[in-house]
Amino acid sequence: MNRYYLAIELETDATFSRGDGVASILNQEVQHDNYGFPYISGRTLKGLLVEACADIMESLKMMGKEVPWQKSAARLFGKAGSTASEESILHIGHAKLPDDLRRAIIREWVTADGNSPSKILNTMTSVRYQTAVDDVKQVAEANTLRSERIILKGIYFEALLAFSEKPLSEDLQLLSACIKAFYRAGSGVSRGRGRVKADLLDDDQKSILNDHFNLFKEAILA
Repeated sequence: MNRYYLAIELETDATFSRGDGVASILNQEVQHDNYGFPYISGRTLKGLLVEACADIMESLKMMGKEVPWQKSAARLFGKAGSTASEESILHIGHAKLPDDLRRAIIREWVTADGNSPSKILNTMTSVRYQTAVDDVKQVAEANTLRSERIILKGIYFEALLAFSEKPLSEDLQLLSACIKAFYRAGSGVSRGRGRVKADLLDDDQKSILNDHFNLFKEAILA
């Protein structure tokens, strides 16, 4: 299997909601595992990359250069209503803290000190409160207070990118462009949250994003 990694560093606080809250405590909870480690689901990441790819393909269409990249787009993300032979060759895993850091925290915090998942979660997150304001009276509207958990800026995640077959150079070029294109993620982006710095790493954890992106630029500007 051909393995790469999508590295994501939060440059601002961010919220990646799991779709529900905690009764009487939170209106919106972030995705986290049984140990309390926050993560970004593979489905969320794929959605971000697919959206970025659609924008790139639309721009290429306006330039009259979309045809050479259509095959790579389909190989990376599949086609709607595709058959098994036409499915995406790219599988995107959850973006989690690096394995060595997770193991160290579990060893020191859980096994040795007996800390609970909630303590680990609270160390890497915070809770923000907001309320609607009456535009006329300029006071908080009744019964509009909401709370949501955010993941603190500076947290670093890695997601496994596993290809079922060796990707073509064009596949990696388009993937690098998609990674370059998304720089905000999660909810609350209109309020300044969710700015991210993303990178593409090879199996040796070496950054290869710019190498492939430069080839992509050369190809479309030729």
